[in-house]
Amino acid sequence: MSESFDYILVGGGTAGLTLASRLTEDPSISVLVVEAGADHTKSPLVLTPGLVGAQYGQEDYDWNFNSVPQRLLHNRRVNTPRGKQLGGSSALNFMMLVYPSRHSLDTWAKLGNEGWDYDGLAPYLAKFATVHAPPSKAREAVGLTWHDGNLTGDGPVHVSFSEGYGPNNKAWLDAFEKHGLAMTGDMRDGAAYGAYQQPASIDPKDKTRSFAGTAYYGDEVRSRKNLTVLTETLVHKVVFDTAEGSEPRATGVLVSDKEGNKKTISTSGEVIVCAGALQSPQILELSGIGQKKLLDALDIPVLVENESVGENLQDHPIVCQSFEVADGIVSGDVIRDPEVLNMLLGQYNTSREGPMGQSNISVAQVPLADASGVMSADKKKALFASKEGLLTDAQDQAIRALYEDTNEPIVEYMLFPSQVDTTLAEPASMASYLMPTRPENSITIMTLHNHPFSRGSVHITSPDAGQKPAWDPNYSANALDIEIVSRHIQFVETLVETSPLKEMIKPGGRRFPDVKGDTMENCLEIIRRTQLGDFHPACSCAMKPKEHGGVVDARLRVYGTRGLRVVDASIFPIEPVGNIQTTVYAVAEKAADLIKEDRKA
Repeated sequence: MSESFDYILVGGGTAGLTLASRLTEDPSISVLVVEAGADHTKSPLVLTPGLVGAQYGQEDYDWNFNSVPQRLLHNRRVNTPRGKQLGGSSALNFMMLVYPSRHSLDTWAKLGNEGWDYDGLAPYLAKFATVHAPPSKAREAVGLTWHDGNLTGDGPVHVSFSEGYGPNNKAWLDAFEKHGLAMTGDMRDGAAYGAYQQPASIDPKDKTRSFAGTAYYGDEVRSRKNLTVLTETLVHKVVFDTAEGSEPRATGVLVSDKEGNKKTISTSGEVIVCAGALQSPQILELSGIGQKKLLDALDIPVLVENESVGENLQDHPIVCQSFEVADGIVSGDVIRDPEVLNMLLGQYNTSREGPMGQSNISVAQVPLADASGVMSADKKKALFASKEGLLTDAQDQAIRALYEDTNEPIVEYMLFPSQVDTTLAEPASMASYLMPTRPENSITIMTLHNHPFSRGSVHITSPDAGQKPAWDPNYSANALDIEIVSRHIQFVETLVETSPLKEMIKPGGRRFPDVKGDTMENCLEIIRRTQLGDFHPACSCAMKPKEHGGVVDARLRVYGTRGLRVVDASIFPIEPVGNIQTTVYAVAEKAADLIKEDRKA
């Protein structure tokens, strides 16, 4: 490590490995990736889609964040997994491939980020993946008439449809269609909405997870002599040249190995922080970039004062309601029986068949709705007019425009094949929520809020890089979020009374929580008991003009520094539609091109 690298990447996760792969396509460019976790790219827990839950809470795989108590959620702490391994959270997510909408990305540009509209990101949304044609079994089960077979791509991440879709998935699609919410087009066109069967980041060749660790760090990339990857190595801070009269220039990073041995590694070019929305702010703050009051209290010298570091944190809050299924209806809860689980694992290991190699979650992207269905334009405007005082800045008004002026999907509904219990006050890990502890077999309807108004924060509480920062998602702090989510919970009650989904649910069967979402008061209680995040923390180092709360500019350079960028979900100005791995890959792909351009300038 005595040599100097052209680029040092802090974090070998989804964005970090994407960036490393693209930058080292030029053999004259040397790149170092420093990853705190280990290399688990050969682990069955990572590669087997159906074993995702087995990673949660394991120290070698998962950072396993618990929030500070959420005052509006009965003071529950909520848990979110974060990948502590090569590939980051792409190694332990649910592999859902959901694409952002045109309007949500156009809002990024409207907030002051030239080149970051939908058209500016669309080439990179196509670049990261190869989308395989749906198998005949999938078409027979759920139609997939919306799927555009011409949009295939040739990127390293493999995207495929399952052969395991069944009556539950079809009932879901048919129920939404009865409310005018059949899918309007291919989700990759940026304008479609409605119910559809999403694909997953699973390689159809061997039914294994396709993620940054295998897609962007495969054998060919590993063999590149200009790429060095350090695992189980913790970054303590970015090191700067602070010559008087100029902005601090990043010159390297201070790291320690797993034995605790510290050393400084130098760069002749840039340090690029790719540690994710909860830990990229941590790295900046440990390096002296952030709120003066916080840094002074921890005796960290202030290099760049920026009150926005670690602020503007957003997530996709999600409400989970489980319903006991009717006799004869399939539920994933059967895996509580060890014999069933072992049988399914045996099937997968011998033939790659069965649910352990599949993702069978169905989704629906729905514009602003209530118990009656999608709300009219007049109804939307009246709602926001009555809540004007809750919209405090330009960002709120930009999000408001998404609601009022378009068919923007405001909620993503998901049909999860098992029971879920998110009421726990002190979850040990995400696995605590997913373990089927109740005796009945259930399915769960999840209500995910695509564009929340509430904003949280994440900040260090110690100068020790080994101590996790304090994460406060601040769910439902803006009362408008409660109003919007409550209306969509009411629509869930409409859905479960709509055939054929109605026939999937046992008459008089148990629901969890045991509250019916038929009044706004009941919906509020469901939110308080069950809401958590959908593992999509973002926006904590926002890409915006500095005077409007920005941490990085439109070329992802950290304000007030030279030679320092951030590339990961923390730079999102606002949350996009849906599960964010697609957008993270696209951001990293675009960032690689920006960095290459700047190198030539």
